[in-house]
Amino acid sequence: MNHQVITTQIKDKAANDCIAVVIPCYKVHQQILDVISKIGSECSLIYVVDDCCPEHTGKLVESTVTDERVHVIYHAENEGVGGAVISGYRAAIANGADIIVKVDGDGQMDPRLIPSFVEPILSGEADYTKGNRFYLLEEIRAMPKIRLWGNSILSFMSKVSTGYWNLFDPTNGYTAIHAEVARYLPFRKISKRYFFETDMLFRLNTSRAVVVDIPMHARYEDEESNLKISTVITEFFYKHLRNIIKRIFYNYYLRDLSLASFELVLGCCLFTFGFCFGIYSWLDSLALGTTTSAGTVMLAALPILMGLQFILAFLGYDISRVPSQSIHKKLSGWSCIIEDESK
Repeated sequence: MNHQVITTQIKDKAANDCIAVVIPCYKVHQQILDVISKIGSECSLIYVVDDCCPEHTGKLVESTVTDERVHVIYHAENEGVGGAVISGYRAAIANGADIIVKVDGDGQMDPRLIPSFVEPILSGEADYTKGNRFYLLEEIRAMPKIRLWGNSILSFMSKVSTGYWNLFDPTNGYTAIHAEVARYLPFRKISKRYFFETDMLFRLNTSRAVVVDIPMHARYEDEESNLKISTVITEFFYKHLRNIIKRIFYNYYLRDLSLASFELVLGCCLFTFGFCFGIYSWLDSLALGTTTSAGTVMLAALPILMGLQFILAFLGYDISRVPSQSIHKKLSGWSCIIEDESK
């Protein structure tokens, strides 16, 4: 199905829905005007967030663009891509947007794909959609090797920390979200810089929101990425580990308690005991110059094997629990009840 057909269907479905676009801007002076010009008429609001850009991108937009949909938001200090997007989210929610799309201002994301990102949300299939540059195998060849390698590692870490085992390309910033879902996100707690997209997925999973990948391709030209894998790998590892612990605690011990909750604890205990006992026995035999007995080896090996089985059983259950029912309609009804009670 071509983009024109999808766009026509979106216009029909979104006749009573307001679609807003948020464009965080930092050193995108040369690309921003082209990005804005490609945003279709299906979008009612466009927020250009000048994140204390040294190139004064916001001033350029104000002095050049005559589109009445465009509104410029300025940051007195650089808050990172996450801070810029959150400012756009807040403005869009305040102005009655129903769906909020985030597009980067560097020209790597084609605004003509916006209908493809919005359609699953309008149809009730998803609460949040995100791009996936790995979906089409022929498109992978166009991706720089360092980005391909880095995104592969980050994608696996993200699957574990966010709980969305069905998603790939977690750092992809081309996204769309239903405003009712965005309204209940803890904006003050979400990472403001390069970990923003992954932290969003973690927060969405704790809300049991449905997230869908949208196949896309990205253009890599002369623009320079501000993300350097070598400088953020330590930060990403720490934050992924933190989110893994939080997600498991929230979903399996605070909000719910199931057989999988006990399998994880038992598996970790057995594996730790077997591993530590095995290391101790090996070092003791090495110091005494004796051969470790078969019974001692089995006493270390069995807990390790049993522990791994319990951990794998937990992972299997966790993978099966990827959210599958959208929540934005429920949240919309909840909002109406709260508003009625507050009157």
